[in-house]
Amino acid sequence: MLLSLAQWLQTLSPEFGGFRVFQYLTFRAVMAAMTALLIGLAAGPAVIRRLTELKIGQPIRGYGMESHLSKSGTPTMGGVLILLSIAVSTLLWFDLSNRFVWIVLLVTLGFGAIGWVDDWRKVVNKDPEGMRSREKYFWQSVIGLLAALYLVFSISENSNLRVLELFFDWVRSGFDVSLPPKAGLQLPFFKETSYPLGVFGFVFLSYLVIVGASNAVNLTDGLDGLAIMPVVMVGSALGVFAYVTGSAVYSKYLFFPHIPGSGELLIFCSAMAGAGLAFLWFNTYPAQVFMGDVGALALGAALGTIAVIVRQEIVLAIMGGIFVVEAISVMAQVMYFKYTKKRFGEGRRILKMAPLHHHFEKSGWKETQIVVRFWIITMLLCLLGLSTLKLR
Repeated sequence: MLLSLAQWLQTLSPEFGGFRVFQYLTFRAVMAAMTALLIGLAAGPAVIRRLTELKIGQPIRGYGMESHLSKSGTPTMGGVLILLSIAVSTLLWFDLSNRFVWIVLLVTLGFGAIGWVDDWRKVVNKDPEGMRSREKYFWQSVIGLLAALYLVFSISENSNLRVLELFFDWVRSGFDVSLPPKAGLQLPFFKETSYPLGVFGFVFLSYLVIVGASNAVNLTDGLDGLAIMPVVMVGSALGVFAYVTGSAVYSKYLFFPHIPGSGELLIFCSAMAGAGLAFLWFNTYPAQVFMGDVGALALGAALGTIAVIVRQEIVLAIMGGIFVVEAISVMAQVMYFKYTKKRFGEGRRILKMAPLHHHFEKSGWKETQIVVRFWIITMLLCLLGLSTLKLR
């Protein structure tokens, strides 16, 4: 919005030439981070008071950790603060004509709406389980598939008109159309290596990444500050990849696919980092507010969608290794329990408790130890992911 205003002022008079600074992506990215941070810090106390007045407190599952019982009643649904900060900051600083930022915003807010309903049922209906899994996955799948179907053609073409033309060409060809190499699966650490996926392969992979990342972040959000800081770090790293793929010069030099318009995602990533740090101010131990599903589902979906656009799905799995391991720990625990119950008549567990961070709690680790150590691991994984910029 401010970019459009600055461009309009420049056309009025040469006296407004100083507004050319708004054309620099890096300047707007820094300002987006600062704006989201200040909005979050300023609005945080009011949002927490309002959630407290509405008695939107976190319910604790009966089979949960005993040490978490003291957290019962802490305001949840604080993710609205994150989404508000991200949305306002992004709308202020990004190029309104950029289709990639719009799709990420829509996916983020769509998954946020699913999380809102889930959290609302938990606190209003006093049901710790919230929205049932089938219903939640259905709506996640709808949004994820629609986003994936748009992105498969959007990445291949440079305008929405050409996207529509390519879609009709795909239908007329009997659902068989060739996609450019940049729409294939990019392998990190290999120079100019792209594995062709085809339309259906791209859509399926993108769906798994978006929905999987959303649920992985949600499963990780179990301790004070545990999920938000890795989101900030991974999101910031993805912003670097967005900047590279959006630049014809840097993408050619570093052997990355050039995706015109993807650089503008740096604005969204910066806003997400600023909003996340502001939320951490209130979410650090002992937490004054929890983000709830409204925040966790939305942020995970945002990371997944950005990774799909900049063609770094594998790198996302590397940098977000904490999220991946947390999700795998839950799936492995459930499958092993069901298998042993069917075979031996009694369910057995691999971990003391899932997700993984609860296993460490049961093992005697302090909550703050787990959180900080997971942060350190994520920082190392992000550095490993960023190394793929050059080690190709």
